[in-house]
Amino acid sequence: MKDIIRANKYKVKQIIKNLTGHYDEDIEQEVYIKTYKSLDKYVEQNKFSQWICKITANLCKDYLKSSKFKLQKNCDYNEDALNNLKDKTNPEKEYTLYEQQKLTLKAINSLPKKLKETIILYEYEDYSYEQISKKLKVPEGTVKSRINTARKILKEKLSFLIGDTDE
Repeated sequence: MKDIIRANKYKVKQIIKNLTGHYDEDIEQEVYIKTYKSLDKYVEQNKFSQWICKITANLCKDYLKSSKFKLQKNCDYNEDALNNLKDKTNPEKEYTLYEQQKLTLKAINSLPKKLKETIILYEYEDYSYEQISKKLKVPEGTVKSRINTARKILKEKLSFLIGDTDE
């Protein structure tokens, strides 16, 4: 199990940070516990790292639905998320960036299932077009189209964050 943790630690932490807006050690530990308990269910035709990334993404989704997250989001700010942001000299900017992350995640979650799953695989789990194509059993052109469509929708939904009105 130590080898599994060592080999996947960075990727797991990045997925947690990207999907929840902050690093959460409890989620990371839960990933490794669930991985250990589910080792007998692993199908060797897929890459192990992709499998553990899927477990991580699912646990992050569960966390975002949880009462713990809802309680944190009702606070004025989330210290863990703010501590991970780059500009530590400006608390107002830190909070704004955290809120933007939350809005981005909300926008991704509002996408149709096929678009959401494709954009998450590509942007957050670092799958290639070919890997996504195989995983979803669709042509690469469909993958590219879904990513493009998802990006357009997200740009439209989040245009107010970047001050984009019309191009």
